[in-house]
Amino acid sequence: MNNEGDLLQEDSRGDGNETEASRINRLRRTRKKITKPHISSTEMGEMDISNSKDNTSNSTQIPTAPQLSSRMKHIKQEMTKNHLQFVRFEATDLHGVSRSKSIPAHFFQEKVTHGVFMPRGYLELIPNPKDNEVDHIRATCFNSDVVLMPELSTFRVLPWAERTARVICDTFTVTGEPLLTSPRYIAKRQLDQLKDCGFSLLSAFIYDFCIFGVPEIINSKTISFPVSTLLSNHDQPFIQELVDGLYHTGANVESFSSSTRPGQMEICFLPEFGISSADNAFTLRTGVNEVAKKHNYITSFFIETGFCNSGILSHSLWDVGGERNMFCSSSGTEQLTITGKKWLAGLLKHSAALSCLMAPAVSCRKRYSKESKDQKESVPTTWGYNDNSCAFNIKCHGERGTRIENKLGSATANPYLVLAATLAAGLDGLQSSDGTLAAPDDSTELHQSKPSEIPLKLEDALVALEEDQCLRQALGETFIHYFVAMKKYELENEETDAERNKFLEYFI
Repeated sequence: MNNEGDLLQEDSRGDGNETEASRINRLRRTRKKITKPHISSTEMGEMDISNSKDNTSNSTQIPTAPQLSSRMKHIKQEMTKNHLQFVRFEATDLHGVSRSKSIPAHFFQEKVTHGVFMPRGYLELIPNPKDNEVDHIRATCFNSDVVLMPELSTFRVLPWAERTARVICDTFTVTGEPLLTSPRYIAKRQLDQLKDCGFSLLSAFIYDFCIFGVPEIINSKTISFPVSTLLSNHDQPFIQELVDGLYHTGANVESFSSSTRPGQMEICFLPEFGISSADNAFTLRTGVNEVAKKHNYITSFFIETGFCNSGILSHSLWDVGGERNMFCSSSGTEQLTITGKKWLAGLLKHSAALSCLMAPAVSCRKRYSKESKDQKESVPTTWGYNDNSCAFNIKCHGERGTRIENKLGSATANPYLVLAATLAAGLDGLQSSDGTLAAPDDSTELHQSKPSEIPLKLEDALVALEEDQCLRQALGETFIHYFVAMKKYELENEETDAERNKFLEYFI
């Protein structure tokens, strides 16, 4: 078999001024840089993040003064046109649920400049501050305020809320430092790492969710019945309003359909570059609940058996200009390129730790065992071409070319963490030379020094995450420590909380 250098040279022929080999060499150099974020506010309240210590790069693109002025002018026109009364400043918590503060529309420009304050506990869901796992973070931090700073490009009028708009925010401490446990900040940081290496990511989420009727009390028990499966009734008002509403918030739905279980629906978003795919998924998680309430339904990312629905991340790697799909072979064969194989190798290598972030609850992990009753501690991580049963499904058909579906995720996972972790694992695969090596370009094989396994127990997945040095460095020690502490706290309280959370709006 060819060595790594030969393989890269073989695949580097073709178009573009920068070869695939040079991108990967640049990746290895940039991944070694360790920096620390420093924040300063600009005139309009946007944040300037420059490089610094927690393995970060510039994770906010700073709009120029004319751009800010133009955006504010457009927003004011929208507010007048739609007679808006309120604007929600939304941020994601660790579970991917929207936490927001609504402000009167006439205070919007002031809040854009100075931000909106919110208790930190709203976003981090305080575990017991006395727990040993969080001793490294001062207990007083959990009771402090954080600042929500809006990203103006995400301002949208909400079709399902009366005279209300929303804007997605990044979170900072009151001293101007980014909140290191913020999933959106972590995802943007990984996207910047990717850009520094000469690549961009085109991605889209595919979600399953269940629709239930209003709960009824039967023999003193509260029961929710699934709404009948929508086989051909695509003009049902609920789905129609949801899809149309998502479109008006900038989240373009490519398709929707009934799924395999009663009341279960699948919704596929149109692929977009950058953070937009996670923003779209975040918008769905709130929007589907609000539209359902208007139609006397309840929606849930849990199935009635207690299993979680799937949350797939379909993605492909492109050059930084978004002109060329780096997974597509120049020979015209429907196979992954060397770059694609190395990216896949990274996903396989880190699949145990990835599964902790992508299936973050006990019920989510039942999907991995395919409802088998056999007592196993782990299952092999599978991959294949056009095989929907695999954890990583490579699809070469379609107008956008080759992409990889990361099917480890459940619909309860935080989409920003799914995006960030996938990027971190894939980037490590590109720069790795530790024995996990892609086969030649014309082969479907992938050579691994050690077979990958997915733990079935959340406890074992937490151990895998703690031991994965690559993900610890990429996502940040502060985030990993807090995430593990939070999950251990949830496991300790699982029995008392499971039934209460099953049909509630909170998706844990």
